Amino acid sequence: MHIKRPEKTRPECIQNLLALRDSLELLGGKWKLLIVLHISCRPKELLHFKKLEKEITGISAKMLSKELKILEENKIVTRTVQNTRPVTVTYTLTTYGQTLIPIADALQQWGLHHRKIIKGK
Repeated sequence: MHIKRPEKTRPECIQNLLALRDSLELLGGKWKLLIVLHISCRPKELLHFKKLEKEITGISAKMLSKELKILEENKIVTRTVQNTRPVTVTYTLTTYGQTLIPIADALQQWGLHHRKIIKGK
């Protein structure tokens, strides 16, 4: 299937490639979109750090902390410190972060299709 795209001028192409690079730089890697989707699946639940670490198979505490910090700095997740003993920190998607859900869903659908193509089914 070939999708016809409108031709762009060189400056438009460069600007679009830079925007794509920015997106990939932020969201690239193994964990960020998985974290976003995991949080989005439970919008009414308080998701604290230890729960995320336990439920996202294979991620270390150090990596989860690093990725959550990047997502927070980029206004994709909100970090809330609960006034409990011991202190509990919870994470939710921002309204802006929720705009990633259709993108992640599209990538997921593409991945399912790709698996079928590769496996010949």
